[in-house]
Amino acid sequence: MSNLTSKETADKIVELALSKKAEDVALLNLRPLTTITDFFVICEGGSDLQIKAIADTILDGMKKDKVRVWHREGYGLKSWVLLDYVDVVVHIFNHETRHFYDLERLWGDAEVTRFKDQA
Repeated sequence: MSNLTSKETADKIVELALSKKAEDVALLNLRPLTTITDFFVICEGGSDLQIKAIADTILDGMKKDKVRVWHREGYGLKSWVLLDYVDVVVHIFNHETRHFYDLERLWGDAEVTRFKDQA
């Protein structure tokens, strides 16, 4: 079992996503707004292959920290992969799907921290 807080888990996931050149990475703090989860990590990949690489890197990296994914969806489609770590939910989109669902607008009252890729 991990000793990471939900914020530390979210920060680690952001770091792992950026290590695979995830684009437009956003961390939404949902703690003041809901009890369903503490954070959303939202990012994009430029291709199916990159989306899979981002998801695989997050899954592997968190497993090393003894943080296991509770649920995952969309892994076969790769237009939107969801990784649910209970306190942190990760959304890895292609550009079109992210724009269509626009989670940042839906959760517009959340505090958002944006991260630039490390290129």
